[in-house]
Amino acid sequence: MKRSEINNSIKKMETLLAKHGFLLPGFCHWTPGDWSRKGAEYNEIRDNMLGWDVTDFGMGKFAKLGLTLVTIRNGNVNNKKYPKTYAEKIMMIQEGQVCPMHFHWNKMEDIINRGGGDLAFKLYNAAKDERLADTDVEINKDGRKYMVKAGEEIILKPGESMCLSPYYYHEFYSKPGAGDCLIGEVSMCNDDNTDNRFLDPLGRFPAIEEDEPPYRLLCTEYPAANR
Repeated sequence: MKRSEINNSIKKMETLLAKHGFLLPGFCHWTPGDWSRKGAEYNEIRDNMLGWDVTDFGMGKFAKLGLTLVTIRNGNVNNKKYPKTYAEKIMMIQEGQVCPMHFHWNKMEDIINRGGGDLAFKLYNAAKDERLADTDVEINKDGRKYMVKAGEEIILKPGESMCLSPYYYHEFYSKPGAGDCLIGEVSMCNDDNTDNRFLDPLGRFPAIEEDEPPYRLLCTEYPAANR
């Protein structure tokens, strides 16, 4: 993935966030130069991968398969120094993009349409062989429980939300013609290194081609603390 694609997507998401009045914490605005001067007092950001995250899932087709995220808060199941049991993200999926089919082994999450276009989901239960089960899926949407057919399209309009349990395969995208979508996630602790099971083999973080300087550092790129 080209650095210019990452930079452009971050700037586009900053514009979308401003449009909907969603303010980010200060560390999300730091430049690479700012990061080079930050000490160990900011290790929670480093250790828990807070901040910007732009991915093409290793496929090099960001316009079709991609997601831009900011992790705002997060605990750490692997480090007792960080006892939070919850996480929060804000995400942007651009019109034409898909976040590919996956489930989480451990994380339960609420996904919220924070604004923009209609957000579409397709859900499946995971079969014993970790493929897609052809069984009805239980939906918990804004406090209402009901059943849908496997793979049936579910729409979240701005303000609506849905709870996703572990082993629920899901993919999502902005409905064509509706524009980019701003998405919230409130969840149990997030571990993007071990807790994602993609239906097809994909990479979670991109290999980056440095065609221009970084505008913001990604959560995988922070330098060690300047002591």
